[in-house]
This record gives sequence, C-alpha cells and structure tokens, in this order.
Amino acid sequence: MDFDTAFNRLLGFEGGYSNDAADPGGKTRFGVTEAEARRNGYEGDMQDLPQDLARKIYKANYWDACKCESLPETVRYDVFDAAVNSGTGQAAKWLQAAVGAKPDGVIGKDTIAAVAASEPAVVRARMNGARLGFMTSLPTWSAFGKGWARRIASILTG
Repeated sequence: MDFDTAFNRLLGFEGGYSNDAADPGGKTRFGVTEAEARRNGYEGDMQDLPQDLARKIYKANYWDACKCESLPETVRYDVFDAAVNSGTGQAAKWLQAAVGAKPDGVIGKDTIAAVAASEPAVVRARMNGARLGFMTSLPTWSAFGKGWARRIASILTG
C-alpha cells in the first residue's frame, strides 16, 4: 500500500470536522488535532483546515516518521493507522513487540529487518491485538471503543 491509498483509507475513519467533548484531542478535522495543526503552521479555524495540509501532516509526521515505505506492504497501513490513532512511538512499540525487536519506540533498520524476517499475518495479529488490548484500558473506551474496535477489525479484514 502506498501513502495515497493509506491516506484515503484513513479518511474513512478520520474524515470531517469534530469537536467531541469526550475526545481529549479537542477540535479535529480529517483527524488532525488543533494542536497538531498549529505545530504545522496552520492558523485558521479548524473547520476550514485544508485536506492538502492534513495530507502533508500525515505524510511527514506519521507515514515518514514510522518509515512505512520501508516496511513490508502487508503491515504498512497497520503501523500508519496505529501511529495516527495512538502516536508514532506507541505504534513503533507495538510493532517491535510483535517481532521481538528492542521496544525503543523508533522504527529503524533493526526493526525493519525483524519485520521483514517475520510472518506478516503473525505480525499483524500480534500488533493489532496489543493495540486493541491497550485501547480497552483507556478511560475514553466507553465513548470511543466501539469505533476503535470496528477500525481495527476493518484493518484485519480488509
């Protein structure tokens, strides 16, 4: 999966504007929080955040930061989506735990090699299982858990 395909798939979960009081991310558009938008130079109203800027933020801060292009195609979206939803460091740790790599939260050459040497279906199952287990422990699970579970199920089945 390439970045454009991953981004378009992500928008199915992260599209539109939201300002849910239960969401610690606050105002978001296309899943980009206001804080993330501001760190990336956006000064306008979050309801008007351009999709092109969201694409640039996701490419640089999640896809590239997790070296998704260097990962086997079968796990790229799993890592990207986990990074968007829970942060790049946490996504890296789930991936590293799934392949027995040092859990330092940074995807580097050793992690990439360990993923390449592992069975993709096993990596995906372990990583997404750890992710789901983590999410069920969050205080926001009651508000967002059903959507998160559907999101992970979609990753595993699609």
